Amino acid sequence: MKNKRTSYPYLLWMLIFTIVPIAMVIYYAFTDESGKFSLSSFVNASDYSEIFLYSLLVALISTAICLVLAYPLSFRISRCSKSKQRMIIMFLMVPMWMNFLLRIYAWVLILQNYGPLDMILSFFGIDITLIGNTSAVVVGMVYEFLPFMILPLHTVMSKIDNSLIEAAQDLGSNSFYVFKKVIFPLSIPGIISGITMVFVPTASTFLVAQYLGGTQFMIGDVIERVFQSDHHTGSAIALVLMVVILGFLVFMNRFGDEEAVGV
Repeated sequence: MKNKRTSYPYLLWMLIFTIVPIAMVIYYAFTDESGKFSLSSFVNASDYSEIFLYSLLVALISTAICLVLAYPLSFRISRCSKSKQRMIIMFLMVPMWMNFLLRIYAWVLILQNYGPLDMILSFFGIDITLIGNTSAVVVGMVYEFLPFMILPLHTVMSKIDNSLIEAAQDLGSNSFYVFKKVIFPLSIPGIISGITMVFVPTASTFLVAQYLGGTQFMIGDVIERVFQSDHHTGSAIALVLMVVILGFLVFMNRFGDEEAVGV
């Protein structure tokens, strides 16, 4: 009985800040200006299908790059001593203490025309546009969300028993087979958690594309702008995005369960 009472504040918090907002989004998505049931908002939302697909593509690319960068780094960190692990993780998290917008502004200054990176490339005769394109958006996404891939991978990899790696090596396995048969299977839960933690926010985030993408916007930017003038269409776009993300989460959980059984 006591445990039930202690859970009441958390249930109240979820009701006010989770259930009620979602219910309002669903209500506005399926009604018109007069409050009657209507699917016109979803028809209007279809006008932004290209931006929606573009956002998912950028999210997938950013997630893949984060995984490629974070996996070897996380493994190397997990093989260090405990004190070094704490120090490295702290340095990785220091930028996260800074305001999100300030970090984006920093990349605007770095990538802008006649900025430090542009000046260096120009010195070597390389003339390319660094900002106002998809590449700049991906760079900003990777920078912002790379720690969210590193942390779950490091947590899982740090629990891999070194004796398992040594046993595989004693049995004649080279580095590739040690990775294939021992390290990778045991790190799958971290991979799934990392992919989930990166893909979900990159698919729905805003501001990054506004400052680094030029005229290219992501679905989060569209929801912010449309919602200011049309709650119904904005809610419909947000609801579709929530359904897609929920489907992704269900898929990742089922995939993780199948891999766990296979291991």
